[in-house]
Formats: sequence, C-alpha cells, structure tokens
Amino acid sequence: MSGSRSSAAPPDDAGTPEIALVLGAGGARGLSHIAVLEAFDELGLKPARISGCSIGAIVGAAYAAGLSGRELREHVLSVFGDRARALARLLDARIGKLTDLVRGLGNPVLIDGERLLDLFWPEAVPDRFEELAIPFTAVAADYHRHAEVLVNDGPLTPAVAASLAIPGLVRPIALGGRVLIDGGAIDPLPYRALLARGRVVVAVDVSAPTSATSDTRIPGAMEAIVGASQILTRTLVQRMVEQQPPDILIRAGTDGIGGLDFFKAKAILAAAEPIKDEVKRGLERALSNAG
Repeated sequence: MSGSRSSAAPPDDAGTPEIALVLGAGGARGLSHIAVLEAFDELGLKPARISGCSIGAIVGAAYAAGLSGRELREHVLSVFGDRARALARLLDARIGKLTDLVRGLGNPVLIDGERLLDLFWPEAVPDRFEELAIPFTAVAADYHRHAEVLVNDGPLTPAVAASLAIPGLVRPIALGGRVLIDGGAIDPLPYRALLARGRVVVAVDVSAPTSATSDTRIPGAMEAIVGASQILTRTLVQRMVEQQPPDILIRAGTDGIGGLDFFKAKAILAAAEPIKDEVKRGLERALSNAG
C-alpha cells in the first residue's frame, strides 16, 4: 500500500462516515459520471474508495488516479471533439481484420481493450492499482465460472479492460488464471458488497431506461450487441435496487443516447449538469444525519 492512499481513511473517532463511490456500466451514458465527480470536487470531498464496472471502471480509475472531474471533462471533450483522430485511435486498437471475416477466422471489428485504454486514458493514470491515490476496484465477470471478479491490485490496465470487455466488441482478458469479460454481465452497479455501518455508499446508475417511444427501426450489428448489453444492465440494476438499495442512488445518463454515442460527449455532459445538485444534496443530508 502506497503512502498516497492515506487520504482514504476509515471513519474517524468523531463518527464521520467514509464515502464509497460506485460508478456503474452504461456505455457512452457513463460519461455522465464526470458530473458526479465534479460535485464531489465542488464539495471538497473525496471518496474513501471507488468501485467501477465497464465505463464506470474507466472513469473511476482515472478519478482514483488523482485527476479532478474538471480535468476528466476537458480530456473527454478533447478526445471525442476530434472525430477523425478518435476514429484513427479506434482503428489502431482493432485486432480483427476484414480479411479474417472473408476467411472465417474471426471478428473484423474486435477491439483490444488494453490498447484502447492506452490510447484514450489520460497519461496521469498509472500502471498499477497500488499507485492510485484512492483505493479502487474494477468489477469483471469470469466467463467460464460465471462468477463476479473483483480486481483491486496488480496491473491496472488489463483489469479495467476486462471490466469493459463486452462480448463481440472487446476481446476477453486472461488475468490471474481466469478469462474475464464485461462485469455488467453479473454486477453492473457493484455497490452491495460495500454496504456497511459507518459508510455512505453513493451508487451512480447510468443504465438505459426503456424507450418511451414506439420505434420499429432495426438496429445494426454493433448497435444490437451493445443494446443487448444495455438491456441486461438495466434489468439487473432494477432488481438489485428493489432488493437492497444503496444509501444514495443517483440516476444519470441522457435519454436517447446509445451505448456507442461517445461523439455526443458534449451533449451528454451538458445534460448531466443538474445531477450535481442532486449529488450534493444527497451527500450533505447523509453526512448531516451521521453527525
């Protein structure tokens, strides 16, 4: 454990609860997590621990590295504001080839998640969990054992790449003797293990709600893959919250945003602004009640 983790201390003698922040899965809608981080920063609060799944793991790890919400906002707008450069990076992260499809050898659009993170993460994100400023856990799923896997030490990039490895889109990761895929397949909002006396758990759900409109459009192949993942995510989160809700549940994410709509980053972040006040009220209320 590095010295930089000392700021993430357990509740003090005065009974102040620690805050655990959980960032859920949800594709591009998960860029809304950044507004939640900005609310923490504006209150002058830091979570004692962070847990993230899929897009929540990407954003959560960067915040745990010490980047501010504002810095993450600027980075995301810079990356996705340059469409040509972003697409070039995506092509560079692709391990499949069109010739593979013709020869029946594989998926021509399959992405290497580790390479993707190296291309899109801010440079300040370190290589290992132990170098993070805040303890962080990435949630993935064991493909063969059908079990949730919590990774919180060792190399950071493969763990987060595993957490976002949507089958058919991002290549599974072999890590610690397991084959890992998208954590959203089992626990898209991984807050339940963190619920405890003396702790306030803030869980941010960015799963896509059911469409209120009647749409007969047939989705494309990639859209269908991500869309099916979104349906699973929403269903699992709803059941979890009904059974045992977190201390503070924040519903974020813009309606009408697809899982791959990262080039709508500016609109997603703008629509997430009202979430800040909700986060602040929830935290202030929880901390006041604890005091």
